[in-house]
Amino acid sequence: MEMINVILQGVLLGGLYALFAAGLSLMFGVMRFINIAHGDFIVVAAYLMLVAVLFLGLNPIIGILLVVVLMAAVGYAGQRILLNRVLDDDILPPVLVTFGLSIIIQNSLLETFSADSQRVPASGFDTASLSLSGDLAVGLLPLAMFLAAIGVIGVLQFVFYNTALGRLLRATSDDPEIVPLMGANNGHVFALATAIASGVVAIAGTMLAMKTNFDPTIGPSRLLFAFEAVIIGGMGNIWGTLAGGIILGVAQAIGAQIDAGYQILAGHLAFLAVLIVRPSGLFAKAKG
Repeated sequence: MEMINVILQGVLLGGLYALFAAGLSLMFGVMRFINIAHGDFIVVAAYLMLVAVLFLGLNPIIGILLVVVLMAAVGYAGQRILLNRVLDDDILPPVLVTFGLSIIIQNSLLETFSADSQRVPASGFDTASLSLSGDLAVGLLPLAMFLAAIGVIGVLQFVFYNTALGRLLRATSDDPEIVPLMGANNGHVFALATAIASGVVAIAGTMLAMKTNFDPTIGPSRLLFAFEAVIIGGMGNIWGTLAGGIILGVAQAIGAQIDAGYQILAGHLAFLAVLIVRPSGLFAKAKG
């Protein structure tokens, strides 16, 4: 029963990692764009949630909605004003620009909020649990994170394959040069993709803020977890991102059960094992 509980907690943790990864996967899938500041934007969303709940006194649900809208708007504007200028066949300029953004964000957060660890109170929701049977219980917040991951990925899947915007995003991913022939503007499409990805990042950040302590320096580790989840699941597979997050979460939970110091290492070892067995990821889409 104890191991079942460990695996269950790992699966639920995988939902948070899938939320970390979904926005990253979307930006890379549409624009072939590697955002080094992705993890730092997750932390920005966490701090915005902190401001909304603690300083403005908003209900956490209202806070989440506000942060999602704000992050989506900032994502759209940032892509149109800055990042579109460095998009090209060469992946190095976007990497350098977002690396610079990462440093700026971390130092700005340090100056504004200090290096002290923070956490957003969730009115007891973060400690409440649902008893399943015997000693087996599920925390309501981890369950909400997992359901949010399924919901977000389901919405992304629907948008991509059942809407005009989705067709435009897929066309941009396949061949950006044909997008103007469809009467659309590449810069606008890229900015829409970033706005959607930033909204997903906001959900991930607000969930992180309620689940655990955070500080301005944790962005790079969130980026690493997101990369690992995307690569384990397979580039280009939206549901594979959820599978990648679950595998990473279960591996970390089992590692923590063995020894607390093995938690992060176990996730990295699972990532390495997948790369050895299937370098393209477990559910990567076949080419051509």
